[in-house]
Amino acid sequence: MERTKFSILTITLLLLFMDLMGSEKQDIYNAYLTNKMPVWKEIIDRMESNTGKNNMQLLELVNYQYGYIAWCIGNNKKNEAHTYLKQAEDNLQILEDQKYLPSRISGYKSAFCGFHIGLNVFAAPFIGPRSFAAAKEALEYDPEDYFGYIQMGNVLFHAPGLVGGSRFEALKNFLKAKVLMEKSSLETSKNWNYLSLLTTIAQAYELVDDKLNAKTMYEYILKIEPDYKWVKDELYPQLTKKLN
Repeated sequence: MERTKFSILTITLLLLFMDLMGSEKQDIYNAYLTNKMPVWKEIIDRMESNTGKNNMQLLELVNYQYGYIAWCIGNNKKNEAHTYLKQAEDNLQILEDQKYLPSRISGYKSAFCGFHIGLNVFAAPFIGPRSFAAAKEALEYDPEDYFGYIQMGNVLFHAPGLVGGSRFEALKNFLKAKVLMEKSSLETSKNWNYLSLLTTIAQAYELVDDKLNAKTMYEYILKIEPDYKWVKDELYPQLTKKLN
């Protein structure tokens, strides 16, 4: 009888944990769709303050911090970006010490190097090679992890041609990441990372002057998420204006 009670309690706590994780994922996704970044910030602040996070929760938090830092840099909020980058790197170090998902850890290391370059472009010659090495390491750890291809794509996209950068090669890596993500509905359903990747692909098509494929991608994005504010109100109208 006591064993039965323990089992029921364990299952209940597990379901509660999964529900909380699902709630945060949904809230982050909605914030991404509507560009409500104060909501995003509130979620990661709450998660950061919670003690006793397990590795899965910590990696989820790092992912949300990663998205928020990118937004801060893109919106010239450098002080805030520095603050959250420090938090994210500290969390990533905990996961690395635990040897948790080495491929994903290396992928985030590559991304965070890119953020440091975004915050100080003069650091690019010193940090750029580290970003490339970490992305390469991520793919060596796990050639089936989409995140490594996203980071390799980011490195190739922003690196100068003289050191191997190529927007066309970057696009190939983004498309490979898309194929891998689409193998699992868990990766594509209500996942801000998936929408972000699709948007990156559309923008990459534009920048290699393949506007028709960019248009097709934007239309696909709006088909699966008609209320995606950034694409609906800015990116897609701007492209259609150019085409017309």
